[in-house]
Amino acid sequence: MDVDIHHLRGWIGRSQEKSDCISPRLVESFNAIFDAGSGLAPGDTAPRAIHWCLAPDIAPMSALGPDGHPVRGGFLPPVPLPRRMWAGGHVDFSGDLRVGDTVTRRSRIEDVAQKTGRSGDLVFVTVRHEYLTPRGVALSERQDIVYREQDTPAAGDIKSAAAAEPVRADHSRQIDASATLLFRYSALTFNGHRIHYDLPYATQEEHYPGLVFHGPLQASYLMRLADEAATQPLRSFSYRSVAPLFAGGTVSIHAARTQAGTDLWVADSQHKITMKASAT
Repeated sequence: MDVDIHHLRGWIGRSQEKSDCISPRLVESFNAIFDAGSGLAPGDTAPRAIHWCLAPDIAPMSALGPDGHPVRGGFLPPVPLPRRMWAGGHVDFSGDLRVGDTVTRRSRIEDVAQKTGRSGDLVFVTVRHEYLTPRGVALSERQDIVYREQDTPAAGDIKSAAAAEPVRADHSRQIDASATLLFRYSALTFNGHRIHYDLPYATQEEHYPGLVFHGPLQASYLMRLADEAATQPLRSFSYRSVAPLFAGGTVSIHAARTQAGTDLWVADSQHKITMKASAT
């Protein structure tokens, strides 16, 4: 598929601003997904990683593409490659989000770059976000989105997953990677991408072996585990997708303390790593 990278790079510098409220209902729903306690009151510190649930793209049904995402060409560039996935990112914490806050997210397209991988053309879009509360900037984020072709079955991607590293974890958790979990997170984030809940579409149209676990959901589990393992408030969190993670079976999340901070990873039911992260 032809990619006019010069046209797409015209989106660099484009910005948008959206606001949302961290309501008690959002907090309760978010905590339910992670089997965390509820009972937070307005003014309490909001759960870690809830910012990925704020101000989602809300498009009418008539403005959705065949994959369930809004039709391309608005804030994000209209990359013609069919698959869109999280590649990684970095978060810096400078404050906190609180229950009841109205949060404004300021976003800017920082870069659009084309590369070639095993499966063909890849386009990486880098987005910068700032999340502002009435007290100032609470966190800043770089988000890397990758678009790629789907000419080859995605099952080949699984082979690229590495075996879990022989590192002793100081903290570990087990997760039932059920279709219900994926559906509830899709609903919470108003994410219509069909690879997360529509099994015939995921397997027959995008050639995945099963429903695809959300990138931000994996990152949320790791960020929350990093928060539990930390001996001081988190200052930064970096994450990188290594391979797709699919619904079904039990997956595990791990944290190992280092001199620099905490190393974290997600492993699927075959003990293959699907996401790596580090926190300080």
